[in-house]
Amino acid sequence: MEKLRIGVYVCNCGTNIARVVDAEAVAGFALSLPNVVLAKTYRYMCSNPGQEMIARDIKENKLDRVVVAACSPNMHERTFRHALQMAGLNQYLLEMANIREQCSWVHKDRTEATKKAMALVQGAVLRVEKHEALESIDAHMCPNVLVIGGGIAGMTAALELADAGNKVHLVEKHSRLGGNIARVDLTAPYFYAARDLLTDRVTRTRNHEHIQVHLDSKVIGLSGYVGNFTANIAKTNGTPEKAGNPVAVEIGNVAICTGYKEFDASRVTHFGYGKLPNVITSFELEKMLKAGKVETREGKMPKYVAIIHCVGSRNHEFHAYCSRVCCMTALKYAHEIKSASPNSYVSDVYIDMHAFGKGHEDFYKRSSQAKTLFLMYDRENRPVIHKAGPKDDCEMLIEVHEKLSGEHIEIPADLVVLMVGMEAREDAKEIAHLANISQDKEGWFIESHPKLEPVATTTDGIFIAGTCVAPKDIPDTVAQARAAAARILARIAKGKIEVDAIYSEVNEDLCSGCRFCNDLCPFNAIEYVEDEKHSHVISALCKACGVCVAACPSSAIKGRHFTDEQVLAQIDGIFAEVAYDQAEPVS
Repeated sequence: MEKLRIGVYVCNCGTNIARVVDAEAVAGFALSLPNVVLAKTYRYMCSNPGQEMIARDIKENKLDRVVVAACSPNMHERTFRHALQMAGLNQYLLEMANIREQCSWVHKDRTEATKKAMALVQGAVLRVEKHEALESIDAHMCPNVLVIGGGIAGMTAALELADAGNKVHLVEKHSRLGGNIARVDLTAPYFYAARDLLTDRVTRTRNHEHIQVHLDSKVIGLSGYVGNFTANIAKTNGTPEKAGNPVAVEIGNVAICTGYKEFDASRVTHFGYGKLPNVITSFELEKMLKAGKVETREGKMPKYVAIIHCVGSRNHEFHAYCSRVCCMTALKYAHEIKSASPNSYVSDVYIDMHAFGKGHEDFYKRSSQAKTLFLMYDRENRPVIHKAGPKDDCEMLIEVHEKLSGEHIEIPADLVVLMVGMEAREDAKEIAHLANISQDKEGWFIESHPKLEPVATTTDGIFIAGTCVAPKDIPDTVAQARAAAARILARIAKGKIEVDAIYSEVNEDLCSGCRFCNDLCPFNAIEYVEDEKHSHVISALCKACGVCVAACPSSAIKGRHFTDEQVLAQIDGIFAEVAYDQAEPVS
């Protein structure tokens, strides 16, 4: 067998690594290892010059294996794979040693950190010797898209996709499009009519030649993998538990835009919702505003109106998060109530004011000049509402410990508006199970990465957008829906998908058909072939997590790129003795 030629590259990562690890000594140590013919350090190995240096060295020195000692492979393994491809070397003949997160960032002793880095590099060198040239495979990309949810996010995503010429199946569980925005009168801070925002989108969506709208429907099944999903859509006619015969549609990607539900105000007992007739929620006030009148249950114009923020939000008893839109919506209500009844007194009772969006700070200033009484309370000492006495000039009294003045005061009220927060829908768990995506502790869908991949999920081909991800306002919802559509369009434009060559394989001759792996696979990537009595891995779904490899009682499953031979060689290298003074720094 021809002798291997391995190149080792140690990154300084500016000072992230070099401040704690002696990168020159690590490179010198690597050069002493068998089959290593080249070792270099560089300030930023992931930079374009760093990648070009690796590609140039591969060609000039005829390298057939590469080890990069740098940061997490999760961050830059694809970057360095690309460098190998530029040089004409198979991208899987690369191994990374994480000497930043696993070494320099967690150690202070320079000598010990350097020795650990040497051990990690030695393990990577011994492992890369066992690597094989793997080839990625291509799969067909179906251009059709499924959008679940017919609110502003769902319609925006559907229109973006359909305008590009792709067939879209838009599934809405209710009998109309529009979602929660259809229940809103005006929007803050510019008082645009929500009806106007929706009318155009609803009309375009209903009439678009490339969008098939499924109202009173739900997705009851989703199988397959990115580019090749099959969705089963069933009519419910308003009763989701009695779904009719499903229709199967072929799709390539899915955008989940299922929205949110408002918090149930009756859970906060001291506000009296459901017991005091004139304690209403923000959505009940919206209904009044759309009807053109603000009045009590008795049909009277309220003289005193109190608006209470953060009902169900920013409270560890219910939800600790902020629902974001409530503050500006409350200010909008103050303006609308004053407009409908100029002689009324409006009190705005809040924890603190969040004016985070464009134009919102100016809106807050304008509201403070509109003769609204602002009262601040502590989140641990919430207001209490009770019925007023016969001698009081109001129907209710609100007891609140005003935080800024430090005084305990009573506020008169004929109408109390509770700003109910957003929470995950009750069917979110069902959708998460259907699409094989995750939820956080509050029930919101989890992104692949909250900053770098805010609309992607850990399941390829499944995207999320809008208020099913977290509370947000209309502009952020629309932006996220368009981002999800753009990600899907980028995939469709390629016409095919490249499936990573790192996945598990079943040796059919050894498989006993016990199906342990079928039940354990977190990505539903393993199917049982009934006719042949063995399991089979769907490579496009497999994420090479290794659960099936470890669990198989017959040792019938092999993880490509993570074979026993490769892993054991790496372990031998990491636990072999290394000495700091064993290496001479590279020149």
